[in-house]
Amino acid sequence: MTAATDPMSQTPKGKPITGRTVLFWLIGFFTVVFVANAIFIQLALDSFPGVTSDSAYEDGLAYNSTLAAARDQAALGWEVAGEVSRVEGTPDAMISVNARDADNAPIAGLLVTAKLQRAASPEAPRTLVLQEGEVGRYTVDVAGLESGNWLLELVAARGEGDARQEFRSENRIFLR
Repeated sequence: MTAATDPMSQTPKGKPITGRTVLFWLIGFFTVVFVANAIFIQLALDSFPGVTSDSAYEDGLAYNSTLAAARDQAALGWEVAGEVSRVEGTPDAMISVNARDADNAPIAGLLVTAKLQRAASPEAPRTLVLQEGEVGRYTVDVAGLESGNWLLELVAARGEGDARQEFRSENRIFLR
């Protein structure tokens, strides 16, 4: 069988596949791969600053105290439920928190703070202090809260020093 009759050595139009054709195809293929990778790297670097903690080393050293605080929180038996909802017809939102103890009774007199921050964003977080309305129900209005993904950190505390009782909660929310 000669090169002219071998079906594997010809392109659909009957031209022979040469080394130059293969070289151009390889160069074209790898060019497309490198351009796509460059685009994805640029998009990744633009969308994530890379820093999630300014003190990662210190956070790692404090890990055991973080675990102890989680055990203390579980021992309280508190149930703290938060909700973020849009105020009808406005760009504002309302954060409301219900706090109940182990006996399902409302907990009064807490200092409840909420910290709202965009996920993986260098923007400064918004820290808000909630006010108690009904017993065990705390609310705050948030002016001009944009739609999208938010991290909501709630802290409900009472007492001072060694007698301080604290409940922490971190939630990822999506606001329409």
